[in-house]
Amino acid sequence: MKHEIKYWLIGFTLLTIIGLAFVRGFNYNKTTLVEGPSDETPEEQPETTNPNSTPNQSHQEYPTQTPNPPQLPSITVTAINSNYEPVQAKPTGWFTPGQEADLMLSGFGFNNAGGPLLFNHPGGIATDGTHLILADRNNNRVLIWNKIPKENTAPDIVLGQPDFTSNNPGSELNELNWPVGVATDGKHLIVADTYNHRVLIWNSFPTRNQQPADIVLQGDDIPNNPRTIGWPWAVWTNGEKLIVTKTLGSSVLIWNTFPTTNNQEPDIVLHLKDFGTPRTIGSDGTNLIIGDHNAFKQERGNFFWKSFPTEDNQKYDFFMKNPFGDDLSIGEILWGPTFTNDGKLIAVGEKLYIWNSFPEDENDPPDLEIGTRGDAGSGYDFGGKQSGDGSGIAYHNGSIYISLSNGNKIVGFKQLPTSPEQKPDFVIGAPELYTNTLETEFIISNPVPVTDGKSLFVSSDFDGKLYVWKSLPNEDGAKPDYVYSNLDGPWDNTLHKGVLVLAGKQTVYIWKAPPLNGEEPDVVHSRNLGSIEFYELKGVAMDDKYFYLADEKANKVYVWNGVPYEDTEPVFSIDVEGPTRLSSDGEHLVVTATTTGAGGSIFIYDISKLPYSQPTVLTGMFNLPQGALIYNKHLFVCDTGNNAVHIWNTVEDAKMGKPADIILGKKGFRPEIGRDTLFWPAALTFDGSYLWVAEFKFSERLLRFSVK
Repeated sequence: MKHEIKYWLIGFTLLTIIGLAFVRGFNYNKTTLVEGPSDETPEEQPETTNPNSTPNQSHQEYPTQTPNPPQLPSITVTAINSNYEPVQAKPTGWFTPGQEADLMLSGFGFNNAGGPLLFNHPGGIATDGTHLILADRNNNRVLIWNKIPKENTAPDIVLGQPDFTSNNPGSELNELNWPVGVATDGKHLIVADTYNHRVLIWNSFPTRNQQPADIVLQGDDIPNNPRTIGWPWAVWTNGEKLIVTKTLGSSVLIWNTFPTTNNQEPDIVLHLKDFGTPRTIGSDGTNLIIGDHNAFKQERGNFFWKSFPTEDNQKYDFFMKNPFGDDLSIGEILWGPTFTNDGKLIAVGEKLYIWNSFPEDENDPPDLEIGTRGDAGSGYDFGGKQSGDGSGIAYHNGSIYISLSNGNKIVGFKQLPTSPEQKPDFVIGAPELYTNTLETEFIISNPVPVTDGKSLFVSSDFDGKLYVWKSLPNEDGAKPDYVYSNLDGPWDNTLHKGVLVLAGKQTVYIWKAPPLNGEEPDVVHSRNLGSIEFYELKGVAMDDKYFYLADEKANKVYVWNGVPYEDTEPVFSIDVEGPTRLSSDGEHLVVTATTTGAGGSIFIYDISKLPYSQPTVLTGMFNLPQGALIYNKHLFVCDTGNNAVHIWNTVEDAKMGKPADIILGKKGFRPEIGRDTLFWPAALTFDGSYLWVAEFKFSERLLRFSVK
């Protein structure tokens, strides 16, 4: 027996965690269920272009696996000499609306940056030859050195904070919320105060901590007006002109004369259909480069103008997806494009690139590429997991300063490098060149927690790691007992009756007992399980009867009787458009579908009626939810884009369309890292006493909310 869900793409876009993405809508009829293993061979199908077309349910569209992928690397397990206070007695009770979190992991604690030289994903960097300025993005501050450092020297001034310890966000003229870009002409200082949707200007160089800005160019979070500032990522000035990338709304704003009044409107707006989420700016006053994370709606790359734009929507001269000759399969943003006095262009991506003059076209290769990729070669790895996400370059008199956002440090050359294998001469924000303080301080990118009420396990797809706390920690910033590395991008996890499972990309890891002493997984399924090939695993769950795996690209949730320790076949599968994280309490299966429907959807199935259960669908009430949890008939949903967690006391109330009984965070409020505010909550786990809420990508906190 087969039933059908019919879907179509709807004509609107949402600002997602990585830029602009088309969001799927649906017209729900029934779920397609296929009993037993499929005898079809998945093959690549042409992409549907008709927005009202329906995928053929009898010939499901599948992606194609990467041919001959590399073997999985060996898992490494590191014992950490941790010493933390464990939980001794657990509270009872329930949650209250808007209550504060009481503990924080993956950081130093609430309102605590860790000190002047512990950055958290630094963004843009600038210099006027005397000062060095760094946007310390996730710490909501800008750091200023009054004398250009050539070693790991602490900064002299902090903007946005009263001291070098605090990191709370704010919206006053002396506060910041997630600043990404900085620029200076030696007189003015400009800051892209990204999540306050504004640009701040100091008319003279700040001389004291938390000095307020003199001028504000205030925008908003409404993308429809291309002439207003929204989610600005980069700023540039030469003292005469000012340029701002408006990531929300896909525009580049240009002031031909430097702004002197609050909210002064730009003179020129580039709002091109080819823009997606413009990020970086490079200019020498004559030429212009704009790096875009979603050019043409799906490509990373860079737009080049050979002459400075003089009118609205002036067309670019060429688009460079990668520096010519690069073998990357995806596009590459040139971060921090900067010019020397003699016309050289410097930028960082997968390597540090130097052109001796402005490129003539997209096929004009760099004259020098410095560095290596991963373990290949003997040079320094500027790319990989070091650059990206707002990294920048500052240049003065031969010296180069490179902020590596994901490497969490500044590296520098005292003179312009001349050799492909030349390594930086110094580092700021780390004890040496090869230390990433995000790793040594256990700041976890994209944490996903799971607990059995005794121990805590946190996986990360970006880090490729599993972090293990043998006991539940009861203090801020507690370091884990063990760290597993080289995992294949685990996106979700589950823990049921002592069995721990991680799933992501094309791999499933299974431990038959909680790994409390560094034990390696007992079973690893890579690329397939039985006849089921994996394409993009995004969800896993277990209960007393079934084991579930969600494959987002295959639009399937596969179901096995019990944990598939052996290479066994599923008993049936459920067709769900874009399934991601899963949760089961034995009575209900909850499927998160982040980009399906109006703002994302939650599907709730009655397990007793599987494989023929028709789901209740919660949609139109969230903004790109990334995770949901069902526990003892309570339903929790991470409303990621609205920076809130919804809690229903009973799942039946949710199924009846009733609003949540409790909201944690401030729904619809701008993301902030306070105790009672959330920044993109994405995953959660609950043991009856403690709710752990993990934040995604641009915050990385792991918060504990205790029942009262």
